[in-house]
Parts: sequence; C-alpha cells; structure tokens
Amino acid sequence: MEEIIGYCFKCKEKHPMVNPQAEWSAHGAPGVRGTCANCGGAMYKAMRTPEHESLAKPENIKRTRKPVAKKGAIKKGGKSARTKVVKAKKPAAKDTAVSAKLAPRRSGKLVVVESPAKAKTISRYLGKGYVVKSSVGHVRDLLKSRLSVDVDNNFEPEYRVSNDKRDVVKELKEAAARATEIYLATDPDREGEAIAWHVREAAEMDPARTRRVEFHEITKPAIQKAFEQPREIDIDRVNAQQARRILDRLVGYKLSPLLWRKVHGRLSAGRVQSVAVRLVVDREREIQQFVIEEYWTLAAELSQQTTAGERLRPSFTAKLFKLNGEDPVFRQQAEVQPHLDVLVDAHWVVGEVRLGKRTRRPAAPFTTSTLQQEASRRLSFNTDKTMRIAQQLYEGIDLGDSDGAVGLITYMRTDSVTVSAEAQTEARAYIGKRFGATYVPVKPPEYTTKTKAAQEAHEAVRPTSVIRTPQEMKEHLSRDQYRLYTLIWDRFVASQMAPARYDTVSADVWAGNQAVVAEKRPYLFRATGSTLEFPGFLALYEESRPEDKPDDGENQVPSSLKTQEQLDLRRLLPEQHFTQPPPRYSEATLVKALEENGIGRPSTYASIISTIQQRGYVDREERRLIPTETGQVVNDLLVEYFPDIVSVDFTARLEDELDKIAEGNPWTPVVGSFYRQFVEKLEIADESIPKIEVQREQELVGRDCPACGNPLVYREGRYGRFIGCSTFPKCRFTEQIVKVLTTCPRGGQIVERRTKRGKVFYGCNRYPDCEWRSWYKPVADTNSHCDGVLVQVNQTKTDCVACALKESAPALHDQVTE
Repeated sequence: MEEIIGYCFKCKEKHPMVNPQAEWSAHGAPGVRGTCANCGGAMYKAMRTPEHESLAKPENIKRTRKPVAKKGAIKKGGKSARTKVVKAKKPAAKDTAVSAKLAPRRSGKLVVVESPAKAKTISRYLGKGYVVKSSVGHVRDLLKSRLSVDVDNNFEPEYRVSNDKRDVVKELKEAAARATEIYLATDPDREGEAIAWHVREAAEMDPARTRRVEFHEITKPAIQKAFEQPREIDIDRVNAQQARRILDRLVGYKLSPLLWRKVHGRLSAGRVQSVAVRLVVDREREIQQFVIEEYWTLAAELSQQTTAGERLRPSFTAKLFKLNGEDPVFRQQAEVQPHLDVLVDAHWVVGEVRLGKRTRRPAAPFTTSTLQQEASRRLSFNTDKTMRIAQQLYEGIDLGDSDGAVGLITYMRTDSVTVSAEAQTEARAYIGKRFGATYVPVKPPEYTTKTKAAQEAHEAVRPTSVIRTPQEMKEHLSRDQYRLYTLIWDRFVASQMAPARYDTVSADVWAGNQAVVAEKRPYLFRATGSTLEFPGFLALYEESRPEDKPDDGENQVPSSLKTQEQLDLRRLLPEQHFTQPPPRYSEATLVKALEENGIGRPSTYASIISTIQQRGYVDREERRLIPTETGQVVNDLLVEYFPDIVSVDFTARLEDELDKIAEGNPWTPVVGSFYRQFVEKLEIADESIPKIEVQREQELVGRDCPACGNPLVYREGRYGRFIGCSTFPKCRFTEQIVKVLTTCPRGGQIVERRTKRGKVFYGCNRYPDCEWRSWYKPVADTNSHCDGVLVQVNQTKTDCVACALKESAPALHDQVTE
C-alpha cells in the first residue's frame, strides 16, 4: 500500500501512517486504519484503496440523513456558489395556517459581535430592545483533518463549525429566529467582514433581516451613528479574505507533507510566514559574511579666545570635513598620527558661518505597525502583547461610574494615519488649555501614510477622547494597560501640536600654517549644532530613535562665532571605528520590514512573528531574532525549489491582487493562476529533493538520566527546548529546562517558573518542601547585612525579601545555568 498521510488527533498534526490496513465500516464506507509514525497513536482515514477490492463488503445499512447544502464560494448576492435554489410549491390554505401558528413570534433586535467584552460594552449603549451576543471569534473554518478545498471545482472551500462553537451557533440561530432585525457588528476589516458572513451562513440567518454595521471606536456616539447607517455584507471583502485563507491552506497542506518526507516530521510552511523567515535568514547570512574593516575619524575640541578667562570654559566640537579638498580616509592609526603632529601646532580660524532655522514636525498618530514598533522600543512589549492589550483598551474598560465600560482607543488594526475632524477639534481645545495658544498650530496637521499599498482607510490608532487623560484613567487600568494607553494618548495629542523650532549654526573652521590664507589651508573642519528655540510637541512626547540609527549626540555650537575669528585648540579627538554589519531583526524592525515590502497586513503582523517562533524556525535572544538550524535548512530548500513562494516581490504582488479582489475583481483566477504554477513546482521538488538529514550534535546536559543512567541531552520539541534521555525512544524520560538564578536561603536553588496562565515567577526548586517565591527577579548577589535574597524591583532599585533593605540595583545578572 502506498504511503498514507493522516491526521493524528493526539499530535494534532498530519503524519505518515504506519502499517495501514484497509477495512470496511459497518455501513459500507471504505477506510484505512494504522498508527501514527510520530507518536504511535491510533489513526484512521476515510478513503478507498486497491486493497478494498479483495475485502468482503458488509451489507450497507441505510440511514436517513437530512440533506445539507454545501456552503462555499460566494456569489455577488451573498448565496453560496453550490446552494441549490428549488422553487417551492404553493402551500395549501391549511398548511399556511399551520405554518403561521408554528412560526416563532419575533420581537427585539439581535446584535452579534466577536468578543464578550465588546458585547457587554455595546449592550449598555444600545439599551432596551437590543440583545447583544458574542460569536467568540470565528464560528467555522476549513476542516483541519484534510485540505478542505476542492481544487477541481473552482477551489470551493468546505467549511465546518468547530465542536467548541456548536453551542454558540445553536444559540445564535435560536436568537436570530426570534429577532425582527439582525445586526452583525464584527470588526471593521476583511477578517471581521468574513466572520460576519460565516455567522450569517452557519446560524442560517435570513439575509433579508440581516444587516452589517461597522464602527472604529466603541463609544456611544460612534455606536449610535453606525446603527443609523447599516449596510449589506461586502461580499468582495469576504472573497478577498476567503482567497487569502485558501491560498494559505494550499501552501500549508501541500508543502508541509513534502517537508515531512524530505526533512523530518512536525515541520510546516506558510505563504507569508516563510517570507518572514527568509528575511531573518538572509539578514543572518549577511551578518556572517560581513567583513569588518577598521577606520578612523578625527575631530577637534575648540573654544573661542574670548572665553579664555572663564573658569568653566565652554567648547564645541568640529569634525574633519575635507583634507586638501578631498574626503578624508584613514584606515589605521598610523595614517592619522602625522596629521595630529601638524594640527597640534596649527593656527585655527573660523571661515563661513551659517545661521538658520529648522522646524521638526511631530510624528503621525500610530498605525498598527508603528504602535508595535514603538511599544517594543519603549515598553519592551512583543507584538502579541501589544495587540492583546490594545484589544482590551479598544473593547472597553469599566470606569466604575455612570460611564461604565468605555472603549478607550479606536480600532487598533489599521494602516491609516487619518484623524476625524471631531477628534482634532477636541485635541486642539485640550492643547490650548493645557499648554497655551502658541502650542496649537494654525491649521490642523495632515499626515499621509508611507505604507506600501495601504488599504481600508480606517482612522489612526488614537484615544477615543483626549479628555480621558492617562492620569485620570490610571486607577482603572492595569500597569501594562496604563503604559500602552499613555503611549497612544501622548503620541496622538503630540501629533496635533505645533512643530518644534530650532536655531541652527554651521561653521567652517580652517586649520594650518598661520602664514597661509585660511581658504588655502589643507584642513577644513566643520561644526554643526542646533539649539531648541520653541519645544512645540516636544513638551509632551518625542518619538524614540529606531534601533538601527545610533544617536549622534548634541553639539552646542555658539551662534556668536564670527568669520576670521581665532580659536583655541583644546584637544584633538582621533577615534577608532569598525564597520558594523546590519543588526539582527528585532520584532519591531521585522514588522517595519514587512510593512515596507508590502508583506502581510496590519491584522497579520503579530501572528506572522509569533508563528515563526512557535514553529521553531526563529529564536528570540536578547530581543533579537535568530534563525535556527531547522529554519535555515527549510528556507534554503524553499528558496531553491519554490523561489516565488518565498519571494518578497511575489508575495507583495499577491497582496495587491487580494486588494483588487476586495474592490470587486473575481478571486478564483488569482487562486487558480497561483495554484497551477505551485503544483508544477511541487511535483518537480518531490522528484528532485533527496532526503535531507539535519545533522545535529547532541548537546550534553552534564548529568545522567535518573531512569536508566545514560547521559541526558538537550532536545527540540513541539513546544521548544527540553531535556531528554540520549537513548530515546528506548528511554522516554524528559524534564523541563529551568533557569537557576541564585541559591535559595533555605537550601536548594531559585529557578524561573510559570503559573498556569504563563506568568513568570521565581521559586525554589525544592517546592513543596520549600515555598520561597517572588514575582520579582532575584539577582545573583545576596544582601551582605542578612544574607537575604535581593530581587530586582525596577531598573534602579533592589529590595531584600528578608529585611526589606532597599539598595541601588547592580547591573542585571544574566549568568544563569540550565
């Protein structure tokens, strides 16, 4: 029997089936039963094989089944492509009377949202007459156990209500039958549009009574306005989301089995995630191939002669700009030294002095990507955490007064920087009251997005009302909610403030023999500096510097410099440098790269980055992303045999095609064109790729297995790294890796642990014999006064848990053992 790939419910993944045996079910259905090659668990797959011909088929027991119309590809009218419309016969008068009697009496209006928290907030705003229920996210999806896409029938998808959502769908169906009107108020993006359509189809809602409402902030005025302007479900946007889902399924379910056969099990590939992995791998290779070169720069610290008598004599720095009219190049110290000897005795004189003005505009309000980047740099939040907390702020926070639960920010999945006129008016009034009229610009600022192929023009991420200041909201928010809300609030208000103004100075300084005219001297230094004249938006907020752009520092150049003025040399500043390779991606810079290249959309950035880490293709170390060995092997294979799949340009063009589908273009030609090329390359790859063995040296732990006495080694599993026996599968002993931070005062060692909800805390490895624990991270040093454990409270303070002694924090200790 040929190799069979089946779905293992124990592994929750597809794997090859070991020892497959053909059989007939009691009802005459063919199938194959075997065991999972990965875990040894039982597997069953409904299918017919040549072996079934030689097996006796049992008598088929007829079962009466209710015919169910398949729901898949969508037509413009919102009907499923394969839903058969049958013309009903005219009922008799008696039947009509019975039907009217059995039909439920309708009253009230049903509103469906995704989140229970959002349902609670919206319910308060709508009041009596409305019933608000939550779908708790998606209610149905493609089946996990098979492809669920009919590639021979216009890529018709096969959807199924998941087991955990059957009660939800049943409840929605019953509520819809009783309602006079139904409103689907899911999120205002393509995925939200698709969820609305799936809810309507799964709960069999009457399209004539079902309307779609869309709002970008959960406030009473926004909700009321949205319900005054309901619309039909936008099938074009649903088709765009469906096309994305089908493309991702085709790639994942066709490529993953290839990786299992050619590399090893538990691997997977994704249409967009694989491109993200390629960016990380290419950056790592660029770093590895980078050749470091030495170079030197030369600057001079100078002072005006008029300040010679001052005790704290001011100075400024000028950098060597030209040497004999050309750009200076010093590759080593020996090339700099002769110039130092000359310049020590040189005569220094000011040449041209240029005074000017410079304005600096505030940064635009946040989009999804800029919010993720700034939260990473300022708050050390990863993308998942940023979006999770932003979702909470959007859905509503209970303020404990007559306002109840209120959405504090607008919708957080957006690539737009536009702001409503009402929000601008409110912000300008607040700025004038708090900072003064000079901080209010004459005209409200306008911003344009720099995002490639920006779509779905929502508003920027902003507070729903600037009157709700962070300080006033602090008592109602958790620490992380408060920090993120403060960031969003500050950024938005600053974006509506006047620009900062600077006085700039740029001066040329000539050095050389005093007998030579200044402009003829060989050394031209240049000093540039600026002085803040009016802070503008900087009085509230300044955007953090990108991680790959170092700070050059401030240089205070006196504006009193005059042409032909003599200067005193304080000291020469030769400095050695080495060229630096590009930095590894952080989550923030990878989001920026995805956005700049048009890969993914605001709603997908966080899931892309979390997925490539969960799959074991990328590790996160010291907030930097590093490709694993498996990630590099899989990337190289995909680049060689599927260059389009992992091509940045190709993926960006495909995103453009999805945008066009959302505007009304048909979706099946896009999927069909992609699939035809993909299948051809898949067949070639399956024939050409040899079995690849990922050679890994077993890393010894340094102790023996307590079960069998053989050495323990570090292993890679589905959920990351763990410790296991070197004789696996003969011995199946495993244990978690724990980080040892310091010695417990009661004996044992303090290790990093996690609660059931994943929150990190620190406790003794002798638990439950020793119950020492702390939410704060212990440092390697102990309190010299009482030998108690010092814990890191913040970046500057430590506390002793034994005597509560507070000290200045030492540098964080990263020396941990595993």
